[in-house]
This record gives sequence, structure tokens and C-alpha cells, in this order.
Amino acid sequence: MADEGRRGEEDDRGPGAAYQAFAVMESLLDKLTLLHYEDVLAKHNMKLLSRHYFVSSPYLPSNPGEQFYMFTILAAWLITVAGKPFSEPQEYDEPNATVSNILAELRSFGVKVDFPPSKLKSGSGEYVCFVLDRLADEALRRTGFTFRKPKYPTESTEEESVMEDDAELTLSKVEEEMTEEADEEEESIMDLKALQLRTTHTEVEPSSKPEDILESTVDAEEWSLEVERVLPQLKVTIRTDNKDWRIHLDQMHQHRDGIKSSLTEAKGYLDKLQEDIGKTLEKVSSREKYINNQLEPLIQEYRSAQARLSEVKERHQQASGRVTEKTRVLAEISEELEKVKQEMEEKGSSMSDGAPVVKIKQSLTKLKQEIVQMDVRIGVVEHTLLQAKLSEKSNMTRDMHATNIPEPAAGHFV
Repeated sequence: MADEGRRGEEDDRGPGAAYQAFAVMESLLDKLTLLHYEDVLAKHNMKLLSRHYFVSSPYLPSNPGEQFYMFTILAAWLITVAGKPFSEPQEYDEPNATVSNILAELRSFGVKVDFPPSKLKSGSGEYVCFVLDRLADEALRRTGFTFRKPKYPTESTEEESVMEDDAELTLSKVEEEMTEEADEEEESIMDLKALQLRTTHTEVEPSSKPEDILESTVDAEEWSLEVERVLPQLKVTIRTDNKDWRIHLDQMHQHRDGIKSSLTEAKGYLDKLQEDIGKTLEKVSSREKYINNQLEPLIQEYRSAQARLSEVKERHQQASGRVTEKTRVLAEISEELEKVKQEMEEKGSSMSDGAPVVKIKQSLTKLKQEIVQMDVRIGVVEHTLLQAKLSEKSNMTRDMHATNIPEPAAGHFV
């Protein structure tokens, strides 16, 4: 189950908070598997979830639309399994309304929700995993399922005891590490038993017990000189192991102390900077107000000038329209004037030219010739007509004379 403290402030959550969503998602997938969520996905023709499906990370593929729809389907199903009726959301429902209904049902289970609903609209992230995990817990509680402690098989091998305190080191451990250090650095280690024999000048077996009280016969100055000589060799040096968790813990404490000291120093600078910025902002604000007060008459004058300019532009636009119309009329009149001028030029040129007179004279001459020819023809016709009349008259006269011939003569002809 998700921890309540994982939604606190970033400073209190620790460096592992960024990976909390991965652990919650894996736990959620196990719970969904126990509830047989694959039946719901098969109903909607959806594929099964991966281990980190709802985790938001730049290294994982994301599809906000599909993930949000999957989230709403699973949330509605878990709420229904937990014992509360909840209508199944559709793909085209309003996202804000759907998320608000899911959070309302989650609050009804007694879960504290201290984040805005907009955090769930992306369909992935820490809060999506948190909501589904809590709903899965309620569904498992409703079905009567509980997690029990695992039972580990007993092993016959003896486990090595782990020392809890760094100060409680055994003598064998110290001697082993001293031996390893001596082998690596090729340094000689002084035999403590030989030193004891040297100081007492007596050979005592390890298993024997002295009968009398041992009294030292060594000079104090010689002892001091000998101690100073062998003191560097008596120092115990323990090699540090970078993989030891104690080293990491010490480093963490050192880093924490360094961060706190740096934060204290930086906080003083930041406070001073904030104070300077606040004073600067106040100065800027006061100067801005002063400038606005000083420029208020000019601004009003500028606004009135802008209004007058708008009116002048409007009148200019209207006048431009009238000028355009007059220009068009002028162009038409100019075209008609050009036509009239052209006609007048043609008439003037024709009046000043003598060609028509010559043509008239030629026509008159031709007309006279034709009249003469007509007169000749008329004379010929009159003559012919006269000849015809004279011939006809002579014929009539001859006929008249012919009628006066005697009858025998006439009978002779018969």
C-alpha cells in the first residue's frame, strides 16, 4: 500500500520519492491481478497493463488519451467492486466531471485527497497510481482478501552475526585487518608476546602460571624511549569499504550538514536579494505612478488627438470617394471632348482642303459631257422619229393614191 507521507513536501520525502510511483504501480498490478482485472479489459478490447503503465517518466512511452480512458474504466470498476454503484464512463465524457466523481467516491471511503483533480487528467503519474491503489485496497477489503506475512523455510546453516556498533570490534577482527594491511604495505608488525618477554626478561609459557609476583626491572627512561619507537607500529588502521552502508550513512550526514550550512548562507543572501528586489519594485511602482500622474494631461490630449484624427480620416475617406466619382465623370467628359475635337479637326481639314472643289469641277465637266451626249442622242432619236413620221406619211399618201385606181385594173389584180 502507498504511504501517506509520500504526498508531503518535496524536502521531507527524500531522494527516493521519484521512484515511489514505480513501487506503487507494481503493487497495484498485483492487486488488480488478484481481482481478475483482465476480464474488464477483455470486455473493452484492451490489452493487459505493463508493470509501469501509469508511471509518468520521460523514458517510458505515453499516450494520455488511452491512459486516461484506462484509468477511468479501472477506477469505475474498482468502485463498483468496493460496493458502491458507479456508472461506467464513456470515451467522450467530460474529463473534469468524471475525475470529480471518482475523487468524491474516494473521499467517501475515508481517503484524504489533498491534490487538485487536474493532476489526474494526464492519465499517468504519481496521483493516478495513488488513486487506483487505494481503490484496489478497498475492493480487496470488500472481497475479504488480506495479505499475510510470508513464511520462510528454516535453514540448517548458521547465519553470521552482524555487529550493530562500530566501536565493538573483536580482537580477532582487528588482528586480521592488521595482518592484511601488513601484507599489502609490507610493514612489519611487532610481536606482543616477544615484547612482553623482553620487558620481563623471563620466558613464561602460555599455559604456565608464575609462582611469584612479577616485578619490572626496566628503566623508565628506556621504557619511554621504547614506547616512542614502537608507537607508530601500534596504531591500528582499518581500511574503509565504500560499499559499507555506514560509510554511505556518514556521507549522507555530511552532505546534509553541508546542505544546511549552504542553505543558511544562501538564505541570508536570498533574503537580502528579496529585500532589495522589494525595494526596487516599490521604487518602480512609485515612479510609475508619478509618471502616470505627470503624463495624464498628455495622455488625455493624445486621446483627443486620436479621436480628431479618426474623424479627419473618416472625412478624408468620404472625400476620397467623392473625388473618385468626380474623377470618373471627368474621364468620361474628357473622352467625349476628345471625340468632338477629333471631329472638328476632321471637318476643319476637309474645309481647308481644295480636293472637294476639284472633284466638283470634274463632276460638272463629266456631267456636261454626258449632257452633250444625251443631246446628241436626243437629236438622233428625234431625227429618226421624224424620218419615221415622214415615211409613214408618204406611205399613207401612196395608199391614198392607190385607192383611186380603176376597177378593171383592180380586177386584173384579182
